[in-house]
Amino acid sequence: MRIVVLATSLAVLLVSGSAFAADEKPLPPPNAKKLSEIIAKVEQRNDFQYVKEVDWDSGVYTVTYYTSDKAKVEISYDPVTGETK
Repeated sequence: MRIVVLATSLAVLLVSGSAFAADEKPLPPPNAKKLSEIIAKVEQRNDFQYVKEVDWDSGVYTVTYYTSDKAKVEISYDPVTGETK
């Protein structure tokens, strides 16, 4: 009985471990621009007020920021070129 419990526990750990690995987002490529350079570009935009959030998903940085007239702006940047997508 003890062996069955240990084997079941081990199986659960192995399955859950691979599930955690599948949830990890890929990292930016090694030749990516520094995030600070991309944020500096955002800060140069007209009527920029403040950055609310930066997200890394689907191979792009998505920056959410607000303008001085309180408009919400979401813009995506290529991590290698630093250009908008």
